[in-house]
Amino acid sequence: MNIVKSPLWLRLLLPKLTWNRNRKEKHIYLTFDDGPIPDVTPQVLNILKKYNIQATFFCVGENIVKHPEIFEQVKLQGHRVGNHTYNHLKGWQTPLATYLENVEKCQQLTQTNLFRPPYGKCTLPQFKKLRDTYEIIMWDVITYDFDHKLSPEACYQNAIQHVTNGSIVVFHDNIKAVPRLLYALPKAIDYWLDKGYEFKLL
Repeated sequence: MNIVKSPLWLRLLLPKLTWNRNRKEKHIYLTFDDGPIPDVTPQVLNILKKYNIQATFFCVGENIVKHPEIFEQVKLQGHRVGNHTYNHLKGWQTPLATYLENVEKCQQLTQTNLFRPPYGKCTLPQFKKLRDTYEIIMWDVITYDFDHKLSPEACYQNAIQHVTNGSIVVFHDNIKAVPRLLYALPKAIDYWLDKGYEFKLL
């Protein structure tokens, strides 16, 4: 079973990572991982523009190099960007020095103080080193839009059921996510707006 809400034990184990923002304010922080990707990221941008919402895009360096015009579009529309490594590396399977070099290679493109590890996984030495330079952004709620076994409606339910004040919500602007992302994102935004939430940048 997919764990939609980040578990308390993991938050307690890694308290210096950012799992959510201020719980006293009725704000939501939308984030998108893995882009920029043609035919996906621009559709996300159009949805956000329709609602006049800004979000944070955790970008993969090699995708920025392949699609610089989409990356520039993200920034021009007022969204924030974060570092998501250059090659979408799995931290648990990558030596420390190699991982840090890959992050720095992406940083040359993103120039940001925000980092999110692909798959949400790093080794403790990786986390400790990265913490010196970046705010490491995890999440409060993950939609599982990348899971092809999940129906679009179930993805939408994942998005809305566990959100509360200060929630950081993860979607993915990648090809795998498209059927669920494009269905759930606008419906979830409508739902959250109806509940009185405001959307903020990290």
